Amino acid sequence: MRRGKILLGLALGLLMVLAVPALAQDGADPGQTQLNGTIRFGFDQFFEGVTITVADSSGAEVGQAATDADGRWSVPVPGPGAYRVSIDTGTLPEGIGLREGQESVVDAAVDAGQSRAVVFAVGEAPKGTPFGERAAQTVFNGFKFGLIIAMSAIGLSLIYGTTGLVNFAHGELVTFGAVIAWYFNSSWGELNLIVAAVLTVIVCGMLGAGLESGLFRPLRTRRLGIFQLVVITIGLSLLGRQLVQLFFGAEPLPYRDFQVQERWEFGPWAVTPREVATIAVILAALVTVGLMLQKTRFGKATRAVADNADLAAVSGINVNRVVLIVWVMGAALAGLGGVFQGLDADIDPFLGFQLLLLIFAGVELGGLGTAYGALAGSLIIGMSTEVSTLWISPELKFVVPLAALILVLLLRPQGLFGVKARVG
Repeated sequence: MRRGKILLGLALGLLMVLAVPALAQDGADPGQTQLNGTIRFGFDQFFEGVTITVADSSGAEVGQAATDADGRWSVPVPGPGAYRVSIDTGTLPEGIGLREGQESVVDAAVDAGQSRAVVFAVGEAPKGTPFGERAAQTVFNGFKFGLIIAMSAIGLSLIYGTTGLVNFAHGELVTFGAVIAWYFNSSWGELNLIVAAVLTVIVCGMLGAGLESGLFRPLRTRRLGIFQLVVITIGLSLLGRQLVQLFFGAEPLPYRDFQVQERWEFGPWAVTPREVATIAVILAALVTVGLMLQKTRFGKATRAVADNADLAAVSGINVNRVVLIVWVMGAALAGLGGVFQGLDADIDPFLGFQLLLLIFAGVELGGLGTAYGALAGSLIIGMSTEVSTLWISPELKFVVPLAALILVLLLRPQGLFGVKARVG
């Protein structure tokens, strides 16, 4: 009990340390407040004479600049606040344009005395793409998105399988991982993102251990029901989201590394090294978890606890230890999923909350409490989400997987890999 409280205190203490950069900024000498960036293609092509315009939130122009021979531009702004930065694509060289999916107008927020970098991803001007190539690319994007969902969904499913708890704060664990990695990468020593991701997994694992040992285990000992515990997770979700907004801010921010990369062409697919690495690392992590559950004594003990915790305890299995390790694994996987999601979309306090419904959908579609079901369900959710954009607007793409979930559960209520159980 005491060790758990210490772990919880350490994890929460790390979260409180997020306030340090904000305090440091308040006491810093005010410098020039400006927006800047570099317009380039790859690592060796810099574009001169590209026009960048900055406007305030009302649309009034604040300043304009043209890139120099090194592709650099900067526009001083009158003070802190939100600005709209636009690039005149007509001033780009012939055959060069914004990459597919990139907007010519970017919203950026800057603090007093801060120099904020704005990224415009440019490349070869997009041409009309045949439907087959677009379909192949969206399938790849859906597979990658499904793997990111699966990273978090498996942890949620394992926690439910061993404790019966539906953790509504799981999305905040995803956000916490993305935010901690951003601080390691951008503020605390500007570590390489790979190193930052490894440290993030450790910190998120500590947070999971602290939550289980210092909060949920004492509550279970006092025989609180599942409903009360679920309400507590909802409260933790709200608290975590507000703390991240308090210390991190509400504006989306990118990682410092791996933002602009040249795409590799593989037949109909165009992928970045970042995307290939994301898929490889997630597959390696999921295979490791699968082998651990199938081949190790801990995996057998986990399955025994999931089947019948009381019988497992009578058989000599330390149920509390199994649950603790499951919480560590679940939180670590969620944090790593947050890092990869932050590579695809800028980090903000709602990153995990926006994924939470899809995580629940993946777990429910595959079957509650089954790790392999969570993987299969998440892949289906991710693929249907992205492939649907071939026919419908991207703003409506999340409707399709949820509709598919409803249809599957009408036909098979226990999910794809779930087992029928008699209630009552």
